[in-house]
Amino acid sequence: MASSFEKYQRRRLITSYFSVVISIALVLFLVGLLALLVLNTKKVADHFKEQIALSIYLKDTAKEVEIDQLQKTLALSDYTKGIEFVSKEEAAKAYSKEIGEDFMEFLGYNPLQNSIDVYFNADFVSETKIAEISRDLGEKEFVDEIIYDKPLIALLNDNIKRLSFWILIVSGLLTFIAVLLINSSIRLSVYSKRFTIKTMQMVGATKRFIRRPFILKSVKLGIIGSSLSLIGMAVVLYYLDQGFPELNLISDEILLAAIFTGVLLLGILISWLSTFFATQRFLNLKTDELYY
Repeated sequence: MASSFEKYQRRRLITSYFSVVISIALVLFLVGLLALLVLNTKKVADHFKEQIALSIYLKDTAKEVEIDQLQKTLALSDYTKGIEFVSKEEAAKAYSKEIGEDFMEFLGYNPLQNSIDVYFNADFVSETKIAEISRDLGEKEFVDEIIYDKPLIALLNDNIKRLSFWILIVSGLLTFIAVLLINSSIRLSVYSKRFTIKTMQMVGATKRFIRRPFILKSVKLGIIGSSLSLIGMAVVLYYLDQGFPELNLISDEILLAAIFTGVLLLGILISWLSTFFATQRFLNLKTDELYY
């Protein structure tokens, strides 16, 4: 009978430890992913900003030397991420492919113009800065027209600000929930040992002596849970980098090391504090209060 009871207690203990590890791992996994998202929000936003192009349409009278000079000036400008010259012939082929027929056969000539697509560095993608750049470029005599998507730029900047704000709010909320969940799991684990704690105290063991094995065990569980969450984060990061290599999510090794270290330390710290206060609570209870 005693053997069966001991096995039952051992199973309960293992189940309790397992639930603590899983709780820590899942919660820290979500917190870690949110930290990655928050710290990479600017990088993701910059990527989308740098996809916006300003198209400079050139007059047919533009000389080759003027076009070359303009391309060199644009390439050396601080605001330029990249440029692409599109000849009228290339534009005609692309347009014919898009509409599914050769429109030049019907018109008898190519009405399109040579153009230069300018892609900006993210810091310069704003309505005022692009408008100023567009105005300066439009003053050149051989430039016929400059076109860019003004509503898209305004919408993109507004949505990025709104998204960044809500990401911070949600991250803070989930971090608070994470602390509560891990704390609750560890408190339940300590609760199952409350009679052992009181027995040790009654035979003269000091509070520090009683707390030490519980804290060491919880810290070990915290390290295991944190390690599992880090493995999960590494897998998600790998597949995200494979799917979106242009974002360079794993290029900043120092940032990644800081996040991974922070998640590991957070798991250890929450486990230590939760166990300390949980054991302290049961140490301060009277014997008859342990049944409630």
